[in-house]
Amino acid sequence: MNSIQDRITAFVKLGTFLSQFSNNRIKKAANIEHNELFFDGFKHQIKVAQENNSWFTKDNILFALESWSKSLTKSNLENWISKNEIKIESQKRVAIVMAGNIPMVGFHDFLSVLISGHSVLVKQSSNDKHLLPFLAKYLEYVEESFKGNITFTEQKLENFDAVIATGNDNTARYFEFYFKKKPNIIRKSRNSIAVITGKETAEDLEKLSNDVFTYFGLGCRSVSKLYVPKDYNFDLFFTGMYQKKDMINNAKYANNYDYNKAVYLMSLFDLLENGFLMIKEDESYSSPIATIFYEYYENENDLKIKLHQDKEKIQCIVARDFIENEVAFGETQNPNLWDYADGINTLDFLSKI
Repeated sequence: MNSIQDRITAFVKLGTFLSQFSNNRIKKAANIEHNELFFDGFKHQIKVAQENNSWFTKDNILFALESWSKSLTKSNLENWISKNEIKIESQKRVAIVMAGNIPMVGFHDFLSVLISGHSVLVKQSSNDKHLLPFLAKYLEYVEESFKGNITFTEQKLENFDAVIATGNDNTARYFEFYFKKKPNIIRKSRNSIAVITGKETAEDLEKLSNDVFTYFGLGCRSVSKLYVPKDYNFDLFFTGMYQKKDMINNAKYANNYDYNKAVYLMSLFDLLENGFLMIKEDESYSSPIATIFYEYYENENDLKIKLHQDKEKIQCIVARDFIENEVAFGETQNPNLWDYADGINTLDFLSKI
C-alpha cells in the first residue's frame, strides 16, 4: 500500500478537483489533473443525482461538494492525521453501509478508511449512489495504488474484516445483530438542537436559519429542536428564519409543509407558523420536515444536566456561551475533519482493527 503522504496528496488533489463545483459557479479550471477526463462527466453525475432524488437540489449538492473541497486541504488533512497515531499492522477490508439523507453523507467514513491504509467495501443508499463512485474513479487515477482497494456493491456484504454502518434506530438494531461478530461502529439516529437564552443578536438567529434549513433539515447536524426560556418571544426567531422563505418554492418541501400542517391542525395542536416553517411544543428531538420542535426551560443548569443525559441522541448543540463543545450559530454544516459523527473517533477505531 502507498504511504500516508501519498494518500494525503491524492485527497488534496480530489479537493482541488471539487473546488471547481460551488454554488457561485461551476467552472473548469486549468492545471487540474485528469480534468479532461473527469470534469464534464462529474457535471453530468451532479445532474443525474438531482434527477434521482428530488431532495438533492443542485444547491444542496454543490454546498456539500464545496464543503468537502474546503476540508480536503493539505493543512487540514495533516492536522487531522497528527491528532491520531495511524499505524496499521496489516491492511484490512472495511465495509461501509452509507445513509442517503444528504449528498455524500458517507464520505467521511470513506476518507477515514482509505487514509488509514485499509481497503474499502461500500454499500451505498439508493438515494445517493451517483457522486461517490465517480470520485472514487478520480482517486484511482491520481493515486494508482487505490486501484483494487475501492469496491462498491449492491449485493449482500461479504468478505470484510470490520464495518461502519449508519442507519435509523430500527436499522441500527438489525446492524448490531448482523455485524456483532465483527469490529464495528453502528451509527443511530441523532438530531441537533439550539439553546436560545434571549441574548442572541439578530445576526445569530439569521445564521441559525442555515442550521435549520440546509439540506431541508434532513442532516443529523440540522437543528430540529429549540430550547427557549419561559415567555420567549418567537417573533425574533421567525425574523431570523425569514431569509429562507423561498424554501416553500420547492415542491417536495411544500408538500411536506402542507401535509404536516394539516395533521397538526386536525389534531388541534397549538402551533406557530410563518408560511414556510411551523414550530410546535414537543419533547421529542426529531421533528418532521418544515417543523421545529421546542421546549421551554426555567433553569440553565437543569437543562445542561438533561442535555448531558441525552447526549446519545444529540449530534450538535448550537448556542452562544452556554455549554462546552457547543457549535456557533450557522456552523453546524461546516464540521472539521476531527468533528466525528456520534463523537466516535473513526481513525482510532480503524487503527485498532
